[in-house]
Amino acid sequence: MAASKIHADDTPVPVLEPGNGKTKTGRLWTYVRDDRPAGSVDAPAVWFAYSPSRSGEYPQTHLKGFRGILQADAFAGYNSIYKDGDVQEAGCVAHARRKFHDLYLARRNDVNTEALRRIGELYAIEADIRGKPPDERRRVRQERARPLLEAFEIWLRSTLSKVSSKSDTAKAIGYALNQWEALTLYASDGRVEIDNNAAERALRAVALGRNYAQPRIMLRSVRATC
Repeated sequence: MAASKIHADDTPVPVLEPGNGKTKTGRLWTYVRDDRPAGSVDAPAVWFAYSPSRSGEYPQTHLKGFRGILQADAFAGYNSIYKDGDVQEAGCVAHARRKFHDLYLARRNDVNTEALRRIGELYAIEADIRGKPPDERRRVRQERARPLLEAFEIWLRSTLSKVSSKSDTAKAIGYALNQWEALTLYASDGRVEIDNNAAERALRAVALGRNYAQPRIMLRSVRATC
C-alpha cells in the first residue's frame, strides 16, 4: 500500500457453507504492486483477500488509507474510493478491447475489425517502451499514442451515431467512451500501464485451481492465502 500505483481485481471462488456441505460463491480480491514495466527494480508483490460477496465495501476497506493510482476495471464498487481525489482511477484498455474482440469472434464486421486494429496500434507502442523509465514512457506516449487516442475517440463517437443504440456494438463503444478518461490516463502518466493485466495474471492460478480443485480444497486454499 506504500506504492504509488497498485492493480486490483477479483474473481469468484466456491466455498463450503459451514455444517451442511453445500457450496456458495465468495470472492477473492487481489492487489498487485508491479512497476517493472516502468523500469522499477522494486520487487513485485501481491496481496489476496477473501470476502463472502462482491460488495464495494470490501475493496473500500482493503484500500482504506491508500493514496495513489488504482488501476482496475469499471466495477462500481470502486467508485467511492475515487471520490475524495486521494486515489486516481486508471482504466484497463484490455477490458475495452475484449468487448470488441468478443463481437469479432461472434460476427466479424468492419466496426469491430477497425476497433481492434486501432487498439493494436496502441499496444505496439507499449511493446516498444516496456521496461523504460516513466518519463520516457510518458514522452513516447504523448508523441505517438496521444494522437491515436484522440483519433480513436472521434471514430468511436462517429460510429456510435451510426449504429443502433440497443446493439452490442453500441454497448462496446459506450463502455469505452464512459471510461475514456480512466482508459487514457496512461498516456499522460508513465507510471500507469495500458491495462490491468498484472492483476489478472495474479488471479490466473486461482482460476486454474477453481477448474481442477474440489470446493473443500478451495476453502483451505483461501484460508491459507488470507
